[in-house]
Amino acid sequence: MSEPLQHHGAQLDFSHDMSYGDYLKLDAILNAQQPLSPDHNEMLFIVQHQTSELWMKLMLHELHAAVANVAADRLPEAFKMLARVSRIMEQLVHAWDVLATMTPPEYSAIRPYLAKSSGFQSAQYRRIEFMLGNKNAAMLKPHEHRPDLLAQVREAFEAPSLYDEVLKLMARRGIAVPAANLDRDWTQPHTADEGVKAAWLTVYRDPQAHWDLYQMGEELVDLEDAFRLWRFRHVTTVERVIGFKRGTGGTGGVSYLRKMLDVVLFPELWALRTEL
Repeated sequence: MSEPLQHHGAQLDFSHDMSYGDYLKLDAILNAQQPLSPDHNEMLFIVQHQTSELWMKLMLHELHAAVANVAADRLPEAFKMLARVSRIMEQLVHAWDVLATMTPPEYSAIRPYLAKSSGFQSAQYRRIEFMLGNKNAAMLKPHEHRPDLLAQVREAFEAPSLYDEVLKLMARRGIAVPAANLDRDWTQPHTADEGVKAAWLTVYRDPQAHWDLYQMGEELVDLEDAFRLWRFRHVTTVERVIGFKRGTGGTGGVSYLRKMLDVVLFPELWALRTEL
């Protein structure tokens, strides 16, 4: 039988109420760390990736809602959600600082126990990439062994990205966006388009007349700025911990991640700055 808690002279009895741990399902969460190696440092590796997946779950929750709000012309709500996504990305950037405390000998002690598991196989991360427009059919393959996850990744792959929805929004607002960007094969990544840059220049040269679109442009730049920092910290941490070894998932490791640094999600929003 539980003992009542004394608090400022009153008795608090939680034996019949939902507790903090019950609400947060802490038993399940805090028992989800099951190291496979005898090494002390594996706990860091597991917690790092599990917490990152939790942040990505929230990011997807916000991105889905933001895309729906953009499609429905509810921009104030979308702005709040996109600002939150950028702050989540900042949390993920700083998470690499903790993992970077793992030294090469410490990682080498646990690497054999990871088999071929790799962050490359994160279905949530892949959905985020696809929702932000970095479409690549080859990235469906790592999820083929899980039909339920593959369906979720494929849905993001086949749907218009956040940027696609923003371009459609601009067209609805009377901005001249090339038709080829409004009805196309959404499984293909967006490529830099002079007509789209001209559309954004219309907005940026007269912010007062297009204030909400101007704010949307800056929200997207904030998001990509944070995403670039995440990618940079990722490749730097991997190089610091494993050097140029191949990744556990079969990628080139650092060489693969460095290529990802060149990916530009919203190219016209960066290119127009030279002309203002």
